[in-house]
Amino acid sequence: MASAGPPAATTQPALPSGPAVLRTIPYAFILPEIFCGTWVWILVAATSVYFPLLQGWVMYVSLTSSLISLMLFLSYLFGLHRNSENWKVLDSLYHGATAILYMSAAVLQANATIRSESDPNSPLHYHLNSAASLFAFITTFLYILHAFCIYYQ
Repeated sequence: MASAGPPAATTQPALPSGPAVLRTIPYAFILPEIFCGTWVWILVAATSVYFPLLQGWVMYVSLTSSLISLMLFLSYLFGLHRNSENWKVLDSLYHGATAILYMSAAVLQANATIRSESDPNSPLHYHLNSAASLFAFITTFLYILHAFCIYYQ
């Protein structure tokens, strides 16, 4: 005998929880964002911060973004989102805004790198600034990629 109601469909959750976060695009980008952002902060902090206005903003953006991304990652990992669609909006807005802030920080860090190139006494600081610029642009790309993947998901 046929059932009266529609068949029960199994649906996968829209938002991953647990270890599935590490295997699902764009949520898998969160750990590289944290890793690269932390490296930006470490490398800028190791340079003696010759340009406090420029590099202070870079350190603020990198540290704040890494900490907020870590909290977001942990909330996905432990399933605190409870499969609410509002988390997708929050994630998209956060990563979009952070991508803009990181782009400004990456450009300022590149400026600090160019300005530190003329200092003959500290080639080490120039190399640290160069590495920080590279990681800042990589992190910017990761945040942009995450924001677009969430938006088009």
